[in-house]
Amino acid sequence: MPAVSRLACREVARDIFQVRLPLPFALNHVNCYLLRDEDGWTVIDTALNYEPAIAGWRAALAELSISPRAIRRVILTHMHPDHFGLCGWFQAQSGAAVYLSPRERDLAEYTWLHDIPTEEHRTAVLRYLHSGGISPEISAFIGKQQDRLRELTLPHPARLCTIEAGATVKMGGRTFQAIHAPGHADGQLLFYAAEDRLLLCGDQVLLHITPNIGMWPTSEPNPLGRYLRSLDQLARLDVALALPGHHDLITNWQERIGELVVHHEERLDAMYEAARAGATALDVSRMVFNFSKFSPHEVRFAVAETLAHLEYLAEAGVLVRVEERERRLYRAA
Repeated sequence: MPAVSRLACREVARDIFQVRLPLPFALNHVNCYLLRDEDGWTVIDTALNYEPAIAGWRAALAELSISPRAIRRVILTHMHPDHFGLCGWFQAQSGAAVYLSPRERDLAEYTWLHDIPTEEHRTAVLRYLHSGGISPEISAFIGKQQDRLRELTLPHPARLCTIEAGATVKMGGRTFQAIHAPGHADGQLLFYAAEDRLLLCGDQVLLHITPNIGMWPTSEPNPLGRYLRSLDQLARLDVALALPGHHDLITNWQERIGELVVHHEERLDAMYEAARAGATALDVSRMVFNFSKFSPHEVRFAVAETLAHLEYLAEAGVLVRVEERERRLYRAA
């Protein structure tokens, strides 16, 4: 378990503080941000309801002498649990409204705010796992993992508000534009301050690792295609400093985007070769990833990422989908 004393609360730009908080996963931290204005503070993303993360927040708020009532609002780049998890905790203490995009609001309500998932939801997840070739044993584990993640998003906020893409948001002494950046999450929002050449980039662009671009039961079609189009648009922004959801600050914006594009081109080639004779998403995953190092939790992400790449190739007409005993296979067209 990461020690709170190792976690950073540091000013990364004028009136913007990064708070790095622990996660109980292989990716063991998330970057959240505090933005200061004369009339209070804005929180960007929140981490999980996980005691070391709560301790980290308490230490950061004490260090900056921030009282709960000084927090004016909480803005979430997207609804994944490591970003959503403590928004209800913040709202309960401060009364602050919680904002995210309309699409992410809907997904958060469907995924987290129903304390007992609907039968329709459970059936959709099981059908998705089975069609990808995942065994019942791993499917059962994934179901339990999802229940555990839901616990780490409690207490839930009493209300969720929305920010539309294209809206302007004043925070941290700057004017930011909300930018829709899909792929990692359908409705993810980034926040760009053109005058400062500054971008809060969520999980869309990361250093050291590639963001997970997965096909999930709730995903809109072709997430990888939407992600690559988003990268093409984001590469046109003049960004001197990007503040990501994980790992280090990004100062080589266009170069890093170019590296991510090359990575996905290479991954698409590898997945095509693995699938050309006919294979499920799980089969392809096993050929492309080193499963010996993966927990069942990580297997889930590997299969979701594989599905996103296979669906991209199928949409491009390079692979075809074949339904066989409720399982979906992909093979060369």
